Amino acid sequence: MDRLEHVVPEAISRTLPLLKDPPDEPDTARGYLDLLGPVNREPPGPIQAAWESTAGAAVYDTAQRLTRKVFLSLRPPLSVLRVPDGGLTLDVGSGPGDITAELGRAAGPRGLALGADISESMLERAVRDHGAPNVGFVRADATRLPFHDGTFAAVTCLAVLQLVPRPLDVVAELVRVLAPGGRLAIMVPSPRGRLATRVAKLITDSPAGLVLLGAEELADGLHDAGADTVHTRQAAFVLHALATKRA
Repeated sequence: MDRLEHVVPEAISRTLPLLKDPPDEPDTARGYLDLLGPVNREPPGPIQAAWESTAGAAVYDTAQRLTRKVFLSLRPPLSVLRVPDGGLTLDVGSGPGDITAELGRAAGPRGLALGADISESMLERAVRDHGAPNVGFVRADATRLPFHDGTFAAVTCLAVLQLVPRPLDVVAELVRVLAPGGRLAIMVPSPRGRLATRVAKLITDSPAGLVLLGAEELADGLHDAGADTVHTRQAAFVLHALATKRA
């Protein structure tokens, strides 16, 4: 043989049938399935661009220890998603993969948890720390998820939408890939109160590129995409939404 053949991880092999347009030669050289390659795309904003860099990933790893203790500790337990044993789950904007790994534990060894992110450095970190036969990672654009309609029993998107130029486009994709009756959990920073709203306006008008959704705007986006909003809740500056897809 001229070169050693790369072994496709088991989780990625199980992922390929879920894709609308599976590649003839899957690029899994870094442990995740890269569906983007060196493509041009809309600039993600300075904050997301920094996280996507190799140096930014190192900083982000440290920041995650602090941010997730404060921010993600405010999220509801993943048990609210009612992940079935052997179910398919998706974590969009998976970052270092800790939430994806939780979904994998909830789905069990017969299930599959996939983390989708656009950052190569974050995906490498996620594969290293959390890759498993039932936990895999895909490099994909959240505004154009590569999966068939109605694929997943549960979908999460936590602390991500504020970094996307058109967050409601992502919301529509989250609902599209969710199976009828499946549950979707979203968490975003959101202003509350007069002072917070003023601060949020300064942030969104700044070059940082953040987009902050309110509860009504997020709920309307979910309804328009085909979901029923089960519950929205504001905790401090964090907005939670739990929705089901209409049959």
